[in-house]
Amino acid sequence: MLWWTLREVIGAVVPLAAGLVVFAFVESSRSWLGPLLIALAIIDVVHAAVVPSLRYRVHRWEATDDAVYALSGWLVREWRVAPLSRIQTVDATRGPLQRLLGLATVTVTTASASGPVELVALPDAEATEVAARLTAIVGRTAGDAT
Repeated sequence: MLWWTLREVIGAVVPLAAGLVVFAFVESSRSWLGPLLIALAIIDVVHAAVVPSLRYRVHRWEATDDAVYALSGWLVREWRVAPLSRIQTVDATRGPLQRLLGLATVTVTTASASGPVELVALPDAEATEVAARLTAIVGRTAGDAT
């Protein structure tokens, strides 16, 4: 859950910092920008306090010998299933924030127009194991991978 929280905080800091720079250097904007920045900061704090825990609670995944399943979304629930016979690539990625927290994302790509199935914020060792296991299973699975 820390990863989701830090992403929300970092996403909120950028526009606030830009607004503070304008506030500091453009005197004519101070009368209206100050209250706007305070409102934005309050909204960002509430957003960072609520949204990450919701995302963490609703994000579920499972990788079996038949398919990869991912459930996400809090208002609109999305259940994605990628049969192993249709998998084209399995990638494990680690962004700077994920590396700092020891996490990774496993991306399972198929020819689906809906895009890849993502297993987000897995512990690094688990992501490596899942990617290796899926790659091995897919290599043994008969199918056209399209």
